[in-house]
Amino acid sequence: MVIEISAENFEAEINQSDKPIVLDVYATWCGPCQQMAPVFEELSKEVPSVKFAKVNIDEYRDLAVQYQVSSIPTFVFIKDGNVVGKEMGYMNKEVLMGKIKEKLAL
Repeated sequence: MVIEISAENFEAEINQSDKPIVLDVYATWCGPCQQMAPVFEELSKEVPSVKFAKVNIDEYRDLAVQYQVSSIPTFVFIKDGNVVGKEMGYMNKEVLMGKIKEKLAL
């Protein structure tokens, strides 16, 4: 299950998470972001030990600024409340899964 992040639930879902997180920073108008959506959803069901979350850069620009996102899609890897890595651009399911394992040490 992918959680939609907002300013209201950011603290509880990200800062207080007991699981490592992959945060997808996206926009509805972004073609590569739309291509990544089903891949991200699939992985969220296959890797229950990781929290999968999304934030719309147009609605919550301050959150994108906080994570220094300069292009989309960007995937921010968070473990124990700390950013442990970022990856940008479209990638297939296998590549994204490899990045998840590498960055979050699964």
